[in-house]
Parts: sequence; C-alpha cells; structure tokens
Amino acid sequence: MQYVISILGILIVLFFAWLASSNRKEIKFKPIITMMIIQILFSLLLLNTQFGLIIIKGIATVFNKLLEYASEGVTFVFGGLANEGEAPFFLTVLLPIIFISALIGILQHLKILPFIMKGIGWVLSKVNGMGQLESYNAVASLMVGQSEVFITLKRQLGLLSKQRLYTLCASAMSTVSMAIVGAYMTMLEPKYVVTALVLNLFGGFIIASIMNPYEIDPKEDILEIEHEKQSFFEMLGEYILDGFKVAIIVGAMLIGFIALMAGFNSVFELLFGVTFQTILGYIFAPVAFIMGIPSSEAVSAGSIMATKLVTNEFVAMLDLSGGDYHFSERTMGILSVFLVSFANFSSIGIIVGAVKSLNEKQGNVVARFGLKLLFGATLVSVLSGIIVSLIL
Repeated sequence: MQYVISILGILIVLFFAWLASSNRKEIKFKPIITMMIIQILFSLLLLNTQFGLIIIKGIATVFNKLLEYASEGVTFVFGGLANEGEAPFFLTVLLPIIFISALIGILQHLKILPFIMKGIGWVLSKVNGMGQLESYNAVASLMVGQSEVFITLKRQLGLLSKQRLYTLCASAMSTVSMAIVGAYMTMLEPKYVVTALVLNLFGGFIIASIMNPYEIDPKEDILEIEHEKQSFFEMLGEYILDGFKVAIIVGAMLIGFIALMAGFNSVFELLFGVTFQTILGYIFAPVAFIMGIPSSEAVSAGSIMATKLVTNEFVAMLDLSGGDYHFSERTMGILSVFLVSFANFSSIGIIVGAVKSLNEKQGNVVARFGLKLLFGATLVSVLSGIIVSLIL
C-alpha cells in the first residue's frame, strides 16, 4: 500500500507542476522520465547498497574532519565561553561554516571548483534537455551557494530571458550550499543529507521542465563565467568574512524565528487550546501523507514541514532532531530529505536581493515570480521525499 501512495504522490506533484506550467505544449517528457529513473537509481545506490554506505561514510568522514579542524579555530577564539561538556549551537554548528567557506574560496581560486562545476554541468546538460548555462548554475548553486552563484554569471544576467532566469533561480532555491552541509550533518543523518543533494539537483530540473519549459537556441547557449581578479590572500579574507556573515545571519534568523514560533505557540494555545505548529501540522498533514508518511505521524511531520516553509530549514531540523516525536526510521528519512533545501519564504528575499544587486531590472523580474519560485522549490522537496519513500 505504501508504494501505491508514493506513486500517487509523484503523480500529484507532477500534476500540480503541470497546473502551474507557463507553456504545457513545450513540456519534454523524455528527459523528465529519464531524470526520475536516475533519482530512483541514486537513492537505491546511496541508501540500499554496501557501496553506497561506503560513499556516505567517506563523505561524512571528510565533513567530520573539517568540523574538527574548524573547532581548533573556534576554540582558540571562544574557548572558555561554554561550560565543560556543553556544545553551544553557534560555536559547534554555525562558526565552522567560516572554515568551509574558506576552503571553497581556495578551490575557486585554484580553478579546481570551476573545472568540476563545468564538467558536471556539461554531463547534466546531456540528460536534462536544458542548456549548459542552466546545468552549470545548478551545480554551482550546490557548490558556492544560492546568492554567490549569480556573481559568477554577472556578465550574462542582463541578457537572459525571463524563462531562463526562472530556471536559474529555481535551481538556486532547490539546492543547498556545500558550506553548510557540514552543519546539516550535525542535526541529520549524513546519508539523508547526501541523498537529498543528489535528488534535489535532478528534481529541480524535473519541476522546472514542467513549470517553465522553453527552447534554447544553441547559438545563445554560451557559458561565460565571471572571475574577479584577486590575490590569494585578498580572496581568502573575502571568503572568510563571507562565511562569518552567513553564520551570523543564520544565527540571527534562528533567534528571531524560534522566539516568534514560541510566542505564536503560546498565544494560540492560550486562545484556542492548540499550538500554532499543531495547526500548521493539520494543514500540511495531507502533503506528509502523499509523501508516504503514515497517517499516525502525518500531523507531527506536517508541522515540521510547515515550520521549514515559514521559517527556514535550520529551525525545522532543530525541531526534528531535538523534539519528542518518536518518528519511525522511514518517516525520519523522508522528513530529513525534505528539509535539505532552501525552499522557504526568506530565500525569496535572498535570491531577489542577490540578482538585484547585480542587475536591478532582472532583480525586479525575479521579484515578480518569487511565489512561483517557492512553489516550485517546495514541489522539488516533496518529490525528493517521495522518491526516498519508495526506497526505504
């Protein structure tokens, strides 16, 4: 029965994407089917095979080592602030982002990262039926982040059509930056984080192919990556400061959103006898159910999903990992994969601001389809969760 619900869930997701399509006659079904098969195969590989377990362990070990190295710098500056045996979230989860951001900057400066992004992007373009620009952007969003990726395409932003711009922004919202993957792995099982990264990469193209189909003239599909000429230490200082800004911004968001959520819960419980999150849980319970989550767990799962949408993924991950939910292993896997993306309201502002800072006219265009971006990115997260429910 669970497979029937999951397959039905996939059809519902694709149907909603089709309803929101800007040009249903242009939809190419062959690449969509191909990418869904690839999603299932990757899920099987990563979650159900010994080889996949080795890959996950290897990636988790790398990030654990990076977090250990990062803690050396954090301890030197902030050592003594926490009591022995305590692990403040800001120090152990957010500040290591600075170190990982610095590593990304070094790989960028040495042209290693651009080479990888171009190579994977070229392979993807042969599968997804889209252009090299769209494929590169999806990989670059995963590597450098949803706002930084537009800097590398600064020269081409003003020349892009509305359709291509939507796909670029949708990819940026559907994926997550490698700089914060280590932080996610402190709250969720690494196997689900890695699986989500792969599924969202293809899922973003699947949903965009349905909601925003278009033809690309091969003559216009030219990839021009912008590289700012900097000395090594100038670059390093910039990436370290960027990482610190991300850590501070995420920390500020968490303080504000968690405090607001606590306030809303208290007021709603006082007025209506039920918390705000519980109400959200009932609203999102049908979505949780079509993702393959049992009806007995759907309301609690829906509450976490809604929390991610209206706040951000960190708040929802903290709720999932620290709450007293007693979810089954299968539900934990589905929810974990759903949470690994930037699909939330705050991301609309981040992406609009990033594009507008580089090209005001195109930034205004992005602002006009902001809600459609969020709708599409949420469908990507739901689709990824459903694919995992077929495997677990």
